[in-house]
Amino acid sequence: MEHSGTVTDAFTGRTAIVTGGGSGIGAALARGLAGHGAKVVVADLDPATAAKVADDIGDAAISAGGDAADPEVIAQLIAATESAFGPVDFYFANAGIGGGAGLDSTDAQWSAALEVNTLAHIRAARLLVPGWLERGSGYFVSTASAAGLLTQLGSAPYSVSKHAAVGFAEWLSITYGDKGIGVSCLCPMGVDTALLREGMIPENNAEAGRLAITAVKSAGAVLSPEEVADTVLAGVAAGDFLILPHPEVLQMYRNKGADYDRWIRGMRRFQAALVNPGS
Repeated sequence: MEHSGTVTDAFTGRTAIVTGGGSGIGAALARGLAGHGAKVVVADLDPATAAKVADDIGDAAISAGGDAADPEVIAQLIAATESAFGPVDFYFANAGIGGGAGLDSTDAQWSAALEVNTLAHIRAARLLVPGWLERGSGYFVSTASAAGLLTQLGSAPYSVSKHAAVGFAEWLSITYGDKGIGVSCLCPMGVDTALLREGMIPENNAEAGRLAITAVKSAGAVLSPEEVADTVLAGVAAGDFLILPHPEVLQMYRNKGADYDRWIRGMRRFQAALVNPGS
């Protein structure tokens, strides 16, 4: 599903669901979509934040609370969208969490990261794709991370679940891209959100969480959610699969693929320099 014309042409008169829409990238996406003429359902685990964003947008938005990884919640979001605005055209699977640290991560931390960062996308696609195939159009946007292409120092669950999100988005695009369904995968580095400020710090290993945050901030510029949202909407309007608000991630990814062992050695050195600065 590719679009021609301007970003506004791509979204005017369309309907979109944005999970994790109460703050950060999700809130910026919701506002940006409405600004380009879309009707938006702002969904968030915290219903108060979702309601505030929707209220700020006005008549072009409604809000909903609930866990974006819960199939019943996803079904309710789709039903609410259809009732208020019509069939879902765009689904922005944007909700995400940090998870645990390393081998000390509990099964509960692993499960939570995989539920929100990966399985939420799969469950949403499972409910949406059949209808999109019948209509011949639909668009799925996965918020993954540069960690899904590279890695995340200090957080194994985040890194693994974001790799899985990228892998699922690839599969979805390959499988349904010739059947009218568009897929984009967002892979930013640092973005000025609550996740970067404190969401990467697990209770049972604050040191690893601080390493994760420092690694992201040291790797490149920390962008505003609005900057990222603008890049995402332009990429979706162009039908791009991989959306990189930090263009340098592409070269990092190429370096990784060109010589995996050299890249791993480089990441070890980067980690050591962050853990023991000046040594």
